[in-house]
Amino acid sequence: MIIDSLAKVSIIAILSLGSQLASPKIEEHVLAAHEISLEDRYPVKSVSDIFKDNILLNLAYLNNKISSVKDIKWDELRKPAHLEFSLEPGKTFAFHDDVLDQYKNSLTKTTQAHFNAAEGFRTDGYLFGDGVCHLASIIYWVAKDASLDANAPTPHDFMPIPDISKEYGVSIYNNSGSKSSNAQQNLYVTNNKSKLITFKFDYDGSNLKVSAVEAN
Repeated sequence: MIIDSLAKVSIIAILSLGSQLASPKIEEHVLAAHEISLEDRYPVKSVSDIFKDNILLNLAYLNNKISSVKDIKWDELRKPAHLEFSLEPGKTFAFHDDVLDQYKNSLTKTTQAHFNAAEGFRTDGYLFGDGVCHLASIIYWVAKDASLDANAPTPHDFMPIPDISKEYGVSIYNNSGSKSSNAQQNLYVTNNKSKLITFKFDYDGSNLKVSAVEAN
């Protein structure tokens, strides 16, 4: 019986070691990271809250947490969360799926949203989806600081974005039937590195941190 027990312990140890060898921990290097508050998106709190909700909803679509308006549970979306997506070398992320011709062959990831009422985006009375430009802008800021190939054809120079310098402001727009105009109001980030790049989004209930991480 003692021998059988020892044999079992040995087998478990071997299996455990094999598992560790088969799944080595991937080391990562943070290329760039920035953080903004989602509590100050606009001087009027009620409007700022709509901006925040639209940002959180956009992140939920980006990470496949929801696929339609029927899936939206605002109490859940407003909770702290960690989300991420990765880009293989040479591959492109675009904020929405109406893209410039030069990115059609490399495109592998979008937010999967179009920022309209049918998808559950909120409005302050001006337009649906207000706030998503802020999300695009912090992604652009991080991508530029990480020396990735980042392109924002239309700047957000008609209005300042809190916590983000004007040079990183990105105008995002998507209107059905306006593909050419939509493609100009988009964000494109291409992984020009030789290794996998992962964008990480950490929301603590008030602040959103976005990081670009390279796998070593």
